Amino acid sequence: MKRIIQTSFLGALILMVWSCGPGLKVTTDYDKQADFKKYKTFALYTPENVNDAISQLNRDRVIAAIKSEMTKRGLQENTSSPELLVNPVAIFKDRASVSANSNYYGYGGVYRPYYWGVAGTSSTTTYDVRHYKDGSLIIDVIDAETKKLVWQGIGNKEIDGPIKDPDKKIPEAVSMIMASFPK
Repeated sequence: MKRIIQTSFLGALILMVWSCGPGLKVTTDYDKQADFKKYKTFALYTPENVNDAISQLNRDRVIAAIKSEMTKRGLQENTSSPELLVNPVAIFKDRASVSANSNYYGYGGVYRPYYWGVAGTSSTTTYDVRHYKDGSLIIDVIDAETKKLVWQGIGNKEIDGPIKDPDKKIPEAVSMIMASFPK
């Protein structure tokens, strides 16, 4: 009985994790020559780029989350003479996924002997098309003096509907993207 309960619990846990769907895919890159310890201040470079793809409310959430993450790393916001410029950009593209399923054996399947051979073989192919949005949030961090990109983080996710609880999800996503930003 104990084994059945453990197996049921494990099955439910796997199903719950699997049903959450694909998570945020994060990629980052940085200038290996940059000395991140010298930077003390930052400012948003062109936050209006975020506005092209998302609502004003979500734009404000992204900007607040970026400011919070930069502050956690010991940087202070300074709009008059920043050492780093942070440029967030949101991009959404309509995408389609096509899958084909072929049945080479027709009615009766593989195990029906009267459908084996060339004369009895038939083939049907069905296509499934799934439309979705591919969303990316790109965070560029630029040296204000040299105007050179020193760090970039990209979060990419397949989006199948409106964000549930954006006040929680957007800061989590920004935190995941900026996790490798040097402190």
